[in-house]
Amino acid sequence: MTIKSDKWIRRMAETTGMIEPFEPGQIRERDGHKIISYGTSSYGYDIRCAPEFKVFTNIHSTVVDPKNFDEKSFVDFHGDSCIIPPN
Repeated sequence: MTIKSDKWIRRMAETTGMIEPFEPGQIRERDGHKIISYGTSSYGYDIRCAPEFKVFTNIHSTVVDPKNFDEKSFVDFHGDSCIIPPN
């Protein structure tokens, strides 16, 4: 699958609900304050993340099958921001 254009992303989001909530334009500030941008841009769609994260960790030192991840290899995290560790 190739990278999709902003027109394709906009059409799919508006007709199929592919992105919810969907922002048809790029938002760069709110209430006069600069924020991390989100919405449709010429490079595609900048997303916003929910406050729930699943962070991969290999604390059990197991072999990782990318098509069949073991749920024990993830840590559930809830918060306004999440620093994703390397690897």
